[in-house]
Amino acid sequence: MFTNFPHNAKSCFNYYFCAMSLADSIKNIREEKHLMQKEVATHIGVDKSTYSKIEKGLRELTVAELQKIAQLFNMTTDQLLNYDGDMPQEVVLEDKTAVEQMRLIQQLDDEDKKTIFKLIDKMLTNKKFKDFFQKNVALM
Repeated sequence: MFTNFPHNAKSCFNYYFCAMSLADSIKNIREEKHLMQKEVATHIGVDKSTYSKIEKGLRELTVAELQKIAQLFNMTTDQLLNYDGDMPQEVVLEDKTAVEQMRLIQQLDDEDKKTIFKLIDKMLTNKKFKDFFQKNVALM
């Protein structure tokens, strides 16, 4: 496709194309989250004009800035770099059936599942002790 371009021109084009794609993603996510450019700029430690250049693809992000933006957007850097326009939605277990809740928990990594089940075990144990003491105090 770029056979007539010198090697460095190809690199520049590829960088610009990739930077524009990331820039568009950052802008779209920021707008979806109803954040102002100034808020994101402050969070990553740059002034608003510098941040504006990032969104326009005129300035490259540092790794640290990318990490801070991902943190602000509650995303991983991988999700940010591979953003396809579909913003992950918050998962809320409260309005799900017990079967659906268990299906969602089963999607977690093994370590996360262990943590969830330990927390549930602890809460159930606490409830049993609380019920036991309330019952026995009522008998006194």
